[in-house]
Amino acid sequence: MEELVNIFIKGVFIENMIFAYFLGMCSYLAVSKTVETGVGLGAAVIFVLGITVPINYLLENYLLKEGALSWLGARFSTMDLSFLSLIMFIAVVASMVQLVEMLVEKFSPQLYSSLGIFLPLIAVNCSILGGALFMQERQYSTIVEATSFALGSGVGWFLAIVGIAAIREKIRYSNVPRPLRGLGITFIITGLMGIGFMCFMGINI
Repeated sequence: MEELVNIFIKGVFIENMIFAYFLGMCSYLAVSKTVETGVGLGAAVIFVLGITVPINYLLENYLLKEGALSWLGARFSTMDLSFLSLIMFIAVVASMVQLVEMLVEKFSPQLYSSLGIFLPLIAVNCSILGGALFMQERQYSTIVEATSFALGSGVGWFLAIVGIAAIREKIRYSNVPRPLRGLGITFIITGLMGIGFMCFMGINI
């Protein structure tokens, strides 16, 4: 249990997708104008990561990597389908994003219209694919560990986009120099938030 908590905390703070790896910056910058849309997209990212990483873990360990098909019999024990891993991961992500898009459109049409094109673009959000690739690289021993990592990464991305959205709503009433208004000041604040999150990297979990 302690190991699962450690993996989760690392995903949220120490290995934050936005501030440690700068993954998913396009959606992060474009949809963080209001807290409402930030919360909606952040929740969608948590859901997609929480579903796709465990599914991709099962694909990786029981279908794709060398020896994964040994459960079918001895003659399959040397088969290696790892060259298909990237396209399979993308296919899983795209199908889950389609599911999220249909659910949001059904239950929250206002949020669906607010997110606009950026909701289907979760399919190409590099933090989602990054979650699957990090899972593959780190070789988690169980699906529970992979799920803990996925949820931690999603929550970290959620905190990042909600935090910047809240700040952007506040600075509308601030005297920001004209050349820095919009994305300029957002990049500066993101850099400062990234420096703040670097403090967590010194924690030895």
